[in-house]
Amino acid sequence: MSEHLDVLIIGAGLSGIGAAHHLQAAFPHRTYAILEARDTLGGTWDLFRYPGVRSDSDMHTLGYRFRPWTQAEAIADGPAILRYIRETAADAGIDRFIRYGHRVTEASWSSAESRWKVSAEHDGGTREFTCDFLLVCSGYYHYDEGYTPQFAGIGDFRGQLVHPQHWPTDLDHAGKRVVVIGSGATAVTLVPALTDTAAHVTMLQRSPTYILPVPARDALANRLRALLGPKRAYTVVRWKNVLVSTLIYQLSRRRPRQMRRFIRNLTVKQLPAGYDVDTHFKPVYQPWDQRLCLVPDGDLFRAIRDGRATVVTDRIDRFTATGLRLASGRELDADVVVTATGLRLLALGGLRLTVDGHEVALQHTMAYKGMMLSGVPNFAFTIGYTNASWTLKADLVSEFVCRLLRHMDAGGYRQTTPWPDPAVTPTPLLDFQAGYVLRDIDRFPKAGSRAPWRLGMSYAHDVLTLRYGRIDDGTIRFTRGGTPSDDDQAMASAHDSGQSTA
Repeated sequence: MSEHLDVLIIGAGLSGIGAAHHLQAAFPHRTYAILEARDTLGGTWDLFRYPGVRSDSDMHTLGYRFRPWTQAEAIADGPAILRYIRETAADAGIDRFIRYGHRVTEASWSSAESRWKVSAEHDGGTREFTCDFLLVCSGYYHYDEGYTPQFAGIGDFRGQLVHPQHWPTDLDHAGKRVVVIGSGATAVTLVPALTDTAAHVTMLQRSPTYILPVPARDALANRLRALLGPKRAYTVVRWKNVLVSTLIYQLSRRRPRQMRRFIRNLTVKQLPAGYDVDTHFKPVYQPWDQRLCLVPDGDLFRAIRDGRATVVTDRIDRFTATGLRLASGRELDADVVVTATGLRLLALGGLRLTVDGHEVALQHTMAYKGMMLSGVPNFAFTIGYTNASWTLKADLVSEFVCRLLRHMDAGGYRQTTPWPDPAVTPTPLLDFQAGYVLRDIDRFPKAGSRAPWRLGMSYAHDVLTLRYGRIDDGTIRFTRGGTPSDDDQAMASAHDSGQSTA
């Protein structure tokens, strides 16, 4: 027998806990539950447990709008962020509504009943739920496996091979030679953390990444907290950081040569005299074509200055029994090799959607305001910014969903569906050149060439449109339920045939 809920949230990570908080604050009497595939909450911040794991955004923007971050460190480590999420859930009583060990596999919409039927694997069987509105907060990467390229000779290596997404709790790297393959946020976090006990750590990169040193503590935030109190200070610092990050992003897009020079000058100051900056820290792409990496208090550069870490820029020819042979012919000996080579994307956590018996081909849908799907009723999902903190967008998505539900209540509507415009040209959902995005983005919904089908990357603009803009904007349709209309049937046929609903 299925259980019915007003709203069903999938995922008990940063986004899911935030969504539940917004929902129960706006609708105290609405029923909801969170279905979580794992056995604990926290999502990313519980899954990743490699040494030094931390945020790559400041906590005044990665934190929830409704819960001030009050610790001195602005760039927080993973355990501190996990505590923050758990405390948020416990203080609001959200943890009582989480159903652990429920891996959602399928959701089927019935227009006749105006509800979703959701199936979840649990304890070797299947549990079924129904709900009026479905909100997916599962992120966009594959929790079960990270990405590792097909390196030649990898089976010959006699040392230990580790992917950061599945860090062994018993891994002892003390006194060992460690090679970290990669140059992204995970690699630049791991390298200085591993140098605490490793004999030496080498960051082996195919090509450089833009890296910015930032203070681990925000001095202004800590002063304002004492003067204004936690809540007011948090609001001020949050907007200060939003504006600074927006300025850096806009300058990177409009004045890339100047930003390249600025970042290079900062890097030169962080490294020993005569260091080959242009080989190891001069990317071939422009700033913000890929995400900038932050290093608190320049810890990566400090490890290089102290001789505890080395950067090698080269290509891997093959693994050997004792390490790696590079394209240049150089040999790197290693006891431990860490493949910080990226993530695998997974749309909606692998959820299979059907609407009135017709399967939804995600790649043929278009994302309305970056959070709903064309032709899919009473459904929303959360994808954060690529150029700013994830939670900034997650909060806005939750607020918009609450506004949407309130509008439906006021009008007596049971169904709301974004309706596509054939004149809008499909574009990739994430306009981002990172390898992990390019590998799998074709499996995701499309964005559109103009609003409201573009996935916005400006928090200030989204505040105006999502928090205060019109709900009934002429693109999203509201109905009072019942048998699907002719237009609905045409949309279902498009889903079934794989035609673009854009």
